[in-house]
Amino acid sequence: MRFLVDNSLSPRMTRALAEQGHEAVHVRDIGLATASDDIVFTEAAREDRVILAQDVDFGTILALRGDSRPSVVSFRCRLKSADRLLALLVRTLPLVESDLASGSLVVVQDSRIRVRRLPI
Repeated sequence: MRFLVDNSLSPRMTRALAEQGHEAVHVRDIGLATASDDIVFTEAAREDRVILAQDVDFGTILALRGDSRPSVVSFRCRLKSADRLLALLVRTLPLVESDLASGSLVVVQDSRIRVRRLPI
């Protein structure tokens, strides 16, 4: 899969995804570190990348636009260390990969995962 990692997450996320065979870039790597969420969203859709973020605004953007792409993984966890989020991602991806490929908002919490098909 192809991912765009938002500024709300560590660039280490891109390396962890690459180690699992995915293609990932961080917004910093493509000059979007200070870009608005709308611009990041548009770039992810254009590049057919799944957005990874702790920012809940991407779910709102999906709902307002009514788009079926890009998919978004939103982390809403109590413990927000990079190591904790990486562990959650590694455990979650195999479970939701087909959902993300077909267009979904995936909310990852400490004890559960919610999947909502797009468009919302």
